Amino acid sequence: MRTSTSLRSRFAILIALLVAALSWLLGSLIGHDSSQRIRDEIGRDLAETSFQMIDRLDRDMASRADYLQVLGSLRALREPSDRGEIRRLLDRLQQKIPSISWIGFTDPQGKVLASSNGILEGVSIAQRPVYLEGRKGLFIGDVHEAVLLAKLLPNPSGEAMKFVDISLATYGPTGELSGVLASHLSWGWADEVRQSLLEPIQQQRNVEFLVLGQDHTILLGPKAMIGQKLDLPALQDNQGNSHYWAVQQWPDGQSYLTGFASSQGHQDYAGLGWTVVARQPQAEAYAPARELTRNVLLWGSVLALLFAFLGWLLTGYFTRPLREIAKAADRLSAGEVTAIPDLHSPSEIARLSQSIRQLVESLTHQQTALNIMEDRAHSDPLTGLPNRAALEKYLPRMQQDASTTRTCLALLYLDLDGFKPVNDRFGHAAGDLLLQEVAQRLRGCLRDGDLVARLGGDEFLMILRVSRADALPQARQIAERTLQALAEPVELGEQQAKVGCSIGGAFWPLDHSDLSQALELADQALYRAKHAGKNRAEFQTSELPDALGS
Repeated sequence: MRTSTSLRSRFAILIALLVAALSWLLGSLIGHDSSQRIRDEIGRDLAETSFQMIDRLDRDMASRADYLQVLGSLRALREPSDRGEIRRLLDRLQQKIPSISWIGFTDPQGKVLASSNGILEGVSIAQRPVYLEGRKGLFIGDVHEAVLLAKLLPNPSGEAMKFVDISLATYGPTGELSGVLASHLSWGWADEVRQSLLEPIQQQRNVEFLVLGQDHTILLGPKAMIGQKLDLPALQDNQGNSHYWAVQQWPDGQSYLTGFASSQGHQDYAGLGWTVVARQPQAEAYAPARELTRNVLLWGSVLALLFAFLGWLLTGYFTRPLREIAKAADRLSAGEVTAIPDLHSPSEIARLSQSIRQLVESLTHQQTALNIMEDRAHSDPLTGLPNRAALEKYLPRMQQDASTTRTCLALLYLDLDGFKPVNDRFGHAAGDLLLQEVAQRLRGCLRDGDLVARLGGDEFLMILRVSRADALPQARQIAERTLQALAEPVELGEQQAKVGCSIGGAFWPLDHSDLSQALELADQALYRAKHAGKNRAEFQTSELPDALGS
């Protein structure tokens, strides 16, 4: 029952994961595609709206310049004899165009003869650019502050007032300079244009608009940014486009969808090189796409749960015939002798049960054969000890276990002393009996978890698991026990033989971090033991350092 429920649960989870994955994939694709479409659409809208604003500013500047040119062509200014009439004309123009903060008419020397509301009359502006440039022809100046005029004009907001200059020279009937018509347009006019044209989109989409001067200084925008120079890569790489958009990282570190539109002028007005910039936070722009993605994922999750429940119910029908197979498989895994039941319905499960029956029989025969082959491949046929192949298989495991348990391996090379004379005196059959007895005694010297292997001839290798704190004493104890065991005479039928052994030991990783190098050190220690008189144990180090032993 436990297996059947697990199988049904797995089918249900699989179906849920599949539907959820498809929903996630679909949501991601839809979200990505929607994000791209929304980004492109909003980017184009920002660029087009920026273009509308800069075009409106250019047209308004051109129309105001036209008004002044029409006014300058009037006889009252070409032959300025009646200051009162000139003042009335200027006052009327200011009333019709409220964005004109001040307009005045000077004599050829720059003294104001008449002005709107009489402001600055009698004052010389001969040193001001509005007069100096106006004498040369039609002049349209960039945004600037006029401290003296700002003091004389009403300023309810209390903020610094900025103006745009428009001026032109007037000439008498004979072509002589009769004066200069000069005006200051309030820069608040640009903000009025922004509000009337862009306030709906600004409130709906949280869009901000800025007006930049020719040097990219912010003339109109958030108060904290006015007067700062805006340095965006897209301002430098516009490639001559009148309006365009790009995703830009602004000085505040956020990414914005940013639309740009450069001033193109209007008719005879060449423009002042202004740029209107519209920006919307990227996260704000992508909000509809994220909402769509969330809805897709939400409905996908609901469908995943629904289909998972239906799948759980459906798989119950197919799991019932499999219970007998599962129970039989459990008994087989527990080691019981049993047979897989032969089921007949449905046909697929019947085929499954027959296939499993055949598979179990085949695997049983194969496993038996493999066990026999493996035992032969990893055992020395004479002594029954593990051979070199077994050593190569088990040594990495012992190395890994030692690393996990913070222990070390003692590597003891053994070489029999006096084995060749036994072979020469009693024959190879007696030598084989001697090796078998030596193998038995070596097994008796080991503890649980230790290993002894025959490398060939009369050479053996012991692998001992020892603690790092007392690695050398433990290894010496096993080595001494081995020397004593092999020193006892060996009965070879009616005869008796006596051999000994020499032992060379090293420790991994205490003597060397590389296992092959540690084995080489043990072999060198065996060489020293042989040349020091045999029947003894020599180690790579007689005393391990405290740092290694701790």
